[in-house]
Amino acid sequence: MSETVLDVKGLSCPLPVLKANRTLRGMQPGERLRVIATDRASVADFQAFCRETGHALIAFGEDGGILSFVIRRRPDPAAGP
Repeated sequence: MSETVLDVKGLSCPLPVLKANRTLRGMQPGERLRVIATDRASVADFQAFCRETGHALIAFGEDGGILSFVIRRRPDPAAGP
């Protein structure tokens, strides 16, 4: 499965989440977004963002101060069963 990558290194809260939200809006349900960030506040921000919006935070990691979040876009609520 392919994923979109959003590089927000060097940006501070709340910009990483705002840019991720804008990107997710243009994606199809179930698609994945990998966000690369450096702001430590992004850890709590992305956890809260996913909890509040219904997107799934499916992976998180850190390597040398670079944070990586993988978010799966929520299903379209208008689609219905």
